[in-house]
Amino acid sequence: MKRNSAARTAKPASAGRPKQNLALYMKKNWQLYALMVLPLLFIFIFKYASYSGLTIAFKNYKVAKGFSGSEWVGLEIFRKIFTHRDFAKSVRNTLLLNILDLLFSFPMPVILALVLNEVRCKWFKKVSQTLLYLPHFLSWVIIGALAYQLFSMSGGVINILIQNMGASPVPFLQDDAWWLVSYILIGVWQSMGWGTIVYLAAITGVNPELYEAARVDGAGRWKQCLHVTLPCIRSTIVILLIMNLGKVMQGSFERIYALSNMKATEFTTTIPVLVYRWGMEGLKFSEATALGLFQSVIGLVLVLGADFISKRLGEEGLI
Repeated sequence: MKRNSAARTAKPASAGRPKQNLALYMKKNWQLYALMVLPLLFIFIFKYASYSGLTIAFKNYKVAKGFSGSEWVGLEIFRKIFTHRDFAKSVRNTLLLNILDLLFSFPMPVILALVLNEVRCKWFKKVSQTLLYLPHFLSWVIIGALAYQLFSMSGGVINILIQNMGASPVPFLQDDAWWLVSYILIGVWQSMGWGTIVYLAAITGVNPELYEAARVDGAGRWKQCLHVTLPCIRSTIVILLIMNLGKVMQGSFERIYALSNMKATEFTTTIPVLVYRWGMEGLKFSEATALGLFQSVIGLVLVLGADFISKRLGEEGLI
């Protein structure tokens, strides 16, 4: 009986310790929590507080009438955008560009990280990483200007070299098929260096004893990479793949806008471009909001579906 009564009296004290420890930790490290205030405010204002604006997608929104004064029309706006002549084309182009981008751009950082991990010359590795990271920090306006300076039909550097060799100039950005190829390759060049950071960090966490055991078994550098490094970073690859699948319906407005022109227009009408045209140029705020909401919902469904499939296959998943 005495032991039971002592245990009962001890429970309130032990239950209060986590709160006391948390309070002491927050008091001791208040500077760290103060640094989190601005990012949290940014997320709350622009990610959560803005959700109320989604009601525009269900209203015939007029700027003069405001949110409350605009007429509620339900799903009429969605019926309107689904029957628009550019809707099917924008969905097709968005899926085409992003799936091709996923097929070519996603594996390149993995391959590049594996190659950089095998480089033993430190100064060469650092210089290579710096040069590979640089394109990520360039805006798409600059990249677009560089692309036209290099691939233009009349005065592009690449076409001048091709003409000097006696061949005909190639319409890299002036023909629809060539524009699609150029779009994908420029995207691979811009993103592959920055994408290696996560994979290189994951590779550093691989247990060195696994490599030693592989060398004892007679495995060379290629087999070590194939049977040790890749399996150890597989969970990282799966998580990033799930996150990239959520972007299949998004695309990059800046990238398309920087590389677009009047001669190659077959693949430039995508969902982000259509949202810009309707919202900023046509002032059709309800249609633009509804299309953006449709895009986000499809992206969420893709992420949840990919996460479910990855868990069924034995991976950790994202959620």
